[in-house]
Amino acid sequence: MRKHFLFDPAYIPLNHGSFGTFPQEVRATLHEYQSLLESQPDTFIRYTYYPLLEKARAVTASLLNVPVQEVVFVPNATSGINTIIRGIEWEEGSVIVHFETVYGAIGKTVAYVVETTKVESEVIEARWPIEDDELVQQFEEAIMKVNNGGKRKVRLAIFDTISSMPGVRLPFERLIAKCKELNVLSLVDGAHGIGHLPLDLGSLKPDFFVSNLHKWLFVPRGACVLHVPAVNQHLIRSSLPTSFGFIPAPPKTLSSHSGKPKEIISPLPASAQPPFVAMFDYVGTIDNTNYLCVPSALSFRSTICGGEDKIMSYCRELALTGGNRAAEIMGTEVMDNSTHTLRDCAFAMVKLPLEIGEEKGMVKEEDKMGIAQWIARRAAEELHTFFAVVLYEKQWFWRVSAQIYLEVADVEWGARTLKGLCEKVSSGEWLTEGNSN
Repeated sequence: MRKHFLFDPAYIPLNHGSFGTFPQEVRATLHEYQSLLESQPDTFIRYTYYPLLEKARAVTASLLNVPVQEVVFVPNATSGINTIIRGIEWEEGSVIVHFETVYGAIGKTVAYVVETTKVESEVIEARWPIEDDELVQQFEEAIMKVNNGGKRKVRLAIFDTISSMPGVRLPFERLIAKCKELNVLSLVDGAHGIGHLPLDLGSLKPDFFVSNLHKWLFVPRGACVLHVPAVNQHLIRSSLPTSFGFIPAPPKTLSSHSGKPKEIISPLPASAQPPFVAMFDYVGTIDNTNYLCVPSALSFRSTICGGEDKIMSYCRELALTGGNRAAEIMGTEVMDNSTHTLRDCAFAMVKLPLEIGEEKGMVKEEDKMGIAQWIARRAAEELHTFFAVVLYEKQWFWRVSAQIYLEVADVEWGARTLKGLCEKVSSGEWLTEGNSN
């Protein structure tokens, strides 16, 4: 499978989860649309683009099992979640809850709206590895604790399909159901979702859902699907940034001459889409041709790879087998719970053979924060790979990303290479090799 992708022959891609990639077949489609755009910019942007965008939205909606009118595209999951969180009109006493392991940019977005609006936030300090039952229980207890106080109410809960770090699967289906039971809006961060896990949003019915298309679906970056059911679309007044599709609530903007609401006319052709979709059809001038590549990506996955089920099965099995082998090579273990639900995905969190302490061979407390960055930079600049390493709960873990262009032997090579870097850390040699972090 590797021959279909664009990697340097010397490069071992072990970190698909951060930025994704796409095959040569999809790049050909991207270049075709970019050439059409540059050959006749006005014609393409004003007329050719919209039917192609609608086709891409339609196949994405079909994959998620939701109506096409509930699906729009944004550049990435962070943009999509910002659109939701900043779009909701927060009232006094409203609370957002999320787990401590929420993606960093989303955590900071919540901090920003807490700083600038009436909303408050509560963090659920769950610790992984954790059993699904316990996680759902902590989730419910955190919401009830806020609601039972009498003065505040949880209005929105944010949680992942698969968290970024640590890279483990959450019981998001049960969390969505719990939100419905407790009358809380659910915002599912599926950055690692579409193309990674089977998703039937028509059955799950989250209140808001975002998922990067460029991570696991082989769509050129950055591209993300934002799903907002029709019943909730009135809550999102604007795209981010606001586009010509926005419909102001009169009479906020008045003409100084007539005293009537000022009409802002779009320079683009009138949209035939519902108002919510029209807001996102064209949000400023950027290269949106990546959105149009969704059908090409799905065709590649179907005709070349054998379909979604085959891809997901291969990646999950590779993460299981490769993760276990990596732990064997390094003499450690893989993060998991007793029911193995955390590993029901294409990630494996493999513990590194490093410990914090003052004894010989251990990492001193004052040096701990520089380890992950030193390993990452050394691997990228000298070893033609990248290791996604994180310090979590005073232990270092390597997040292994399984993908169809990899085999177990690639993960084994990564484990041996990473073990060698860890030995340099334990000996203190890393401190003499120009560590600047």
